[in-house]
Amino acid sequence: MADIANHISSILTALGEDPSRRGLQRTPERVEKALRFLTRGYDQDPAQVIGSALFEEPHDNMVLVRDIEFYSLCEHHMLPFYGKAHVAYIPNGRIVGLSKMARVVDVFARRLQVQERMTDQIADALVDALQPRGVGVVLEAAHFCMMMRGVEKQESKTITSALRGTFRDDGRTREEFLRLVHGRK
Repeated sequence: MADIANHISSILTALGEDPSRRGLQRTPERVEKALRFLTRGYDQDPAQVIGSALFEEPHDNMVLVRDIEFYSLCEHHMLPFYGKAHVAYIPNGRIVGLSKMARVVDVFARRLQVQERMTDQIADALVDALQPRGVGVVLEAAHFCMMMRGVEKQESKTITSALRGTFRDDGRTREEFLRLVHGRK
């Protein structure tokens, strides 16, 4: 693990800190460990995460898992962004274990990311694995790169969507999905 830790030590020195100071002595190793944890999605394949959790089922109505929390790192500043993912699909003879939808979100969240790409990656991974009639994904996130620096807007949220198949092509399906996602109490 020493490679990243050595660079963190150099960064601390460049910032005017003393990496040998009592409070910072183990900081480079802790930062390396945290970064490896926060980017563990690079070592995961969404198809393997879904694995054998596909089940033959004639259900042909929308399946939605809403409010899946996620945490990611902005690839531009390496600052966190976090929020909720809303993921839906319309089966085409197969359903997936519900927890697998959340796991697919995590595979892509645990990489250096931009929210726009992450939204598309989640949708495309579900299309590839399920071959459903359609997929809809909405991400709502707060970005520390906008909150702690730059424009410093703490209450701003970024919302992105990816629609595939019937979610894109059928206005009624799209409307039902968006109503269910945003129809909060």
